[in-house]
Amino acid sequence: MQELVRSHVKPEIQVFANPEALTQAAATKFVRQANQAIQARGRFTIALSGGSTPKSLYALLATQPWRSQIPWKQVYPFWGDERHVLPSDPKSNFRMTQERLLFQVPIPHENVHRIKAENPDAQAVAVKYEQELKQFFQLGAHQFSQFDLVLLGMGANGHTASLFPNTDAVHEQSRLVVASWVEELNTHRITLTPPAINNAHEIIFFVTGEEKAAMLKAVLEGQYQPDRLPAQIIRPTQGKVIWMVDQAAASSLSTAVL
Repeated sequence: MQELVRSHVKPEIQVFANPEALTQAAATKFVRQANQAIQARGRFTIALSGGSTPKSLYALLATQPWRSQIPWKQVYPFWGDERHVLPSDPKSNFRMTQERLLFQVPIPHENVHRIKAENPDAQAVAVKYEQELKQFFQLGAHQFSQFDLVLLGMGANGHTASLFPNTDAVHEQSRLVVASWVEELNTHRITLTPPAINNAHEIIFFVTGEEKAAMLKAVLEGQYQPDRLPAQIIRPTQGKVIWMVDQAAASSLSTAVL
């Protein structure tokens, strides 16, 4: 597995007329990435995200023609983050993905690597998921998982995955997974760390809506302040990062970044 290289590449920004057009383009990209990874490495590893745009994407992928264009038996889903809730909880990212996608397509049960957040000990949840990643990716010391694709959203406060403003998780550099206490939510979140995300072959952000416009501009054009704007910490080490945004979210961006 690849070791972390401390450099980053410039993001690509793609603007779509509306969320529906964005979702269609995301489905096309998902299919292409899955097939390319399977052809090159025999499997497609993906870290999934919660949120409204991924929810629409998963539902679309479960329909034709997308469903039949993906070799599902060689797809290995992981999760970028999870709420500290039971898998049956309506707020569970796993439950949402299961209902929208996993129940609808022939992914073998053993391929699915969910974060087992039902354990009341959030730290133990993080340790166990990190061990699962190390075993699956056959990692040695100081190595990080290299997903083929990581899907991310961005909150109105600049968080991504469960990397929230002013939390230690934002600056974690040695762990793959941590349980982070989020004061504003009064709960733990379990999340992949920045290096675990940044070592991916490709990272895609989905951002839609006018309410995200100011934050998107701050993240992409503002001063580098990852404590305040955690999405800025996502800077791939050797892969590619794409921001897929709708026109409403992109409305405040300057032409210099487009």
